Amino acid sequence: MELRRGVLVLAVLSRLQVPQYGYSLKQALAEGGMPVEEGTLYPLLRRLEAQGLLASEWDEDYAPPRRYYRLSREGKRAFAALSAAWRDQVRVMDGFLREETK
Repeated sequence: MELRRGVLVLAVLSRLQVPQYGYSLKQALAEGGMPVEEGTLYPLLRRLEAQGLLASEWDEDYAPPRRYYRLSREGKRAFAALSAAWRDQVRVMDGFLREETK
């Protein structure tokens, strides 16, 4: 459970390389193999925005209006750092798991 919670932040940041509104982000995550409930996603988006990692703006060309999220400059830096940390951890865990199968 804790692993998924931490990975969800990285997954959300990865999908916000292009601006998306909440439902499209939810769909993109599900299509990538990480379904997430709205009750989890929207509070996470608000928290990431409060931390300065995301910016949002309303698009009122739709009914109802859609709030689009995108990575802020700080969010892009955080995504790069988290991605590197993730790759390092995957490498380490792959080594551990290979040792177990011997």
